[in-house]
Amino acid sequence: MKITAMFSYSTLNKLITYIALLSFFACIVQFSHLSAKTAPESFADVIEVLSPSVVNITTTTVVKGRANDNLIVPRGSPLEKFFNQPDGDNRPNRRGTALGSGFIISDDGIVVTNNHVIENADQIKVEMFDGSVLSAEVIGSDPKTDIAILKIDSNERMPFVDFGDSNTLRVGDWVIAIGNPFGQGFSVSAGIVSARGRELNGRYDDYIQTDAAINRGNSGGPLFNTDGKVVGVNTAILSPNGLSIGIGYSMSSNVVSKVVSQLIEFGETQRGWLGVRIQDISEDIAESLGLEDVVGALVTSVPKGPAKDAGIRSGDVILGFDGMDVTDTRSLIRIVGSSEVGKVVVINLVRDGKNINVNVKLGRFEEAEANARRSRESQSIKVIGGLALSELNERVRAELEIDDSLRGVVILDVEPGSNAQKKGLLVGDIIVEVGQKLVETPKQFEEQLKVSKSKGRSAALLLVKRGEQELFVALPLE
Repeated sequence: MKITAMFSYSTLNKLITYIALLSFFACIVQFSHLSAKTAPESFADVIEVLSPSVVNITTTTVVKGRANDNLIVPRGSPLEKFFNQPDGDNRPNRRGTALGSGFIISDDGIVVTNNHVIENADQIKVEMFDGSVLSAEVIGSDPKTDIAILKIDSNERMPFVDFGDSNTLRVGDWVIAIGNPFGQGFSVSAGIVSARGRELNGRYDDYIQTDAAINRGNSGGPLFNTDGKVVGVNTAILSPNGLSIGIGYSMSSNVVSKVVSQLIEFGETQRGWLGVRIQDISEDIAESLGLEDVVGALVTSVPKGPAKDAGIRSGDVILGFDGMDVTDTRSLIRIVGSSEVGKVVVINLVRDGKNINVNVKLGRFEEAEANARRSRESQSIKVIGGLALSELNERVRAELEIDDSLRGVVILDVEPGSNAQKKGLLVGDIIVEVGQKLVETPKQFEEQLKVSKSKGRSAALLLVKRGEQELFVALPLE
């Protein structure tokens, strides 16, 4: 049977060309639509509305100085005895000045800024958009997220802005920074969201990275989305010279708004506390526990607290908390910290290959932290490089069942996200040597770290005793 073609080759070629042209023009239309959506012609209208709610902040602090403050005399110089006077000898105080930014969040003059802008300040002045200068006082601060709130001394109703939902931001979205860079006065810069969920140094970090220009003086100022909502507080930059190179960090509004609410209501933060020591899940650990995915937080120990009361055990893998997925230790810390104190939450975990739910009534982190601090002080515990270390005294040996013949210092806590945790050090590990030198006190441990650093080494070699096993760990030196 002979099959006859429905179209000639020339007709077929014309049809293919026609379809290709239609696809090409469709792409152009779609691209034009996207371009118009993501690249507005001007931000002028939204900035005109937002600017009156942004303030410049000037703080002054008494700085202890000395009579010859401007002279730098090399150590060992014959002139040193004339200029380097002992503390308290004719050193006049002087006033230091710092600049920053902030934004008003209520019509009664509540201002959000960075804690480092107003820390230790004895006088705070706020410059409004119209040029008027008013006094302000601190009503609460949180060094852990570098957030502080002020109250402007005025009876006038003030313009203010609202927080937006930073979780809706996508990489590539436009954002606007308004502030007081280098004390130049009100200044605007725009850019895009470069990355989400950045971590710097804090356990509750959730930074938005942006290429909008952020410089000294922008600290504490708002990062807006194109709807005019605050999605971040400009806090830090990554720069080799102190100037903007297009890598700026803003603490996300979903973190800031909760901190601000607590500071206004209580004058301090009230973070949830679960009471577990945890570590990330590696591929090897996931395989050994029979986990399908490398997710969750592995419980390494459970001290006295909410988790212990609820029956959570060492070796449990936490996969969910109050209906939210737990991807790693960092996510669990952030979720727990933002939870309400006293709330009963459902924790989903894997134990012995089985998925179970546990109800836990959360405690308060600040109280637990204060108790731990008092305990460390009473036991001569020292925190060094993310490690809480103690001597192997009689009390510690008895509590941890450590043989009298063993020498070293014991790890009582490991800070999440620290180099020590990343290197796999665990609570209960005993550090026997640092740099092949025996250490029996936290002070000796610290001194040997300094020795390693003085030799130009980037890491100190630790000999660690873990149960019946001995292993070497190269701890990075900060």
